[in-house]
Amino acid sequence: MSEEGPARELWRATPGLGRIAALTGLRLAGEAAKAYGRTVLRVARAATAETPAPVADDAPRARATPDSSAAALRRRGEELLRESADIRLTQDSHPAYMRILDALAPDEGRILRFLAEHGSQPAVDVRAGLPFASELRAQGLTMIAEEAGCSHADRVYAYLNNLHRLGLVWFLREPLKDASRYQVLEAQPEVGEALKGGGRTARTVRRSIVLTPFGEDFCVTCLPLG
Repeated sequence: MSEEGPARELWRATPGLGRIAALTGLRLAGEAAKAYGRTVLRVARAATAETPAPVADDAPRARATPDSSAAALRRRGEELLRESADIRLTQDSHPAYMRILDALAPDEGRILRFLAEHGSQPAVDVRAGLPFASELRAQGLTMIAEEAGCSHADRVYAYLNNLHRLGLVWFLREPLKDASRYQVLEAQPEVGEALKGGGRTARTVRRSIVLTPFGEDFCVTCLPLG
């Protein structure tokens, strides 16, 4: 009898369900062995692979900031005073003017030129209620953007706030001496709507918009005036 004889006899003697279980076990064992082999191969490849170097552009970059320590400020102040004592040093304009020009919108330049050429301009607040317990309904209403020829007149309050921030204009509580200059302004729809919203006690309070001395010098130095 050949060596395969007992194995064949055992296989023939195994019931049908037993054969199925045996085949399933063999297949599962084979699949497990293959999966284990693939895992080992991936681990080996990962262990031998070189880790890529980080890209220099992805690294955080330190932003250069000026030295604002007390010692640095003191040195800058001493240098400034030395320059003021140097009679050979001439400066025909304020050093801030270039930065101010960079911070201005084109329409703001128009407003400055208009103020420089035509003088102080009227503005009104609208208040409602008793004189000593009134409520502010609208503030700083003006026609300066339309009269200066601004391209975006609806941005006039942002423009005026920026000009005030830069020290170029003042908003004065005092009205202009010529009261007739307020007539056209007080007839504007924006003023009328604010008065209507304030009820029977609503009224206008006259103000004015003027160039500061700093603003006057800036306009004379930097803007083409007629």
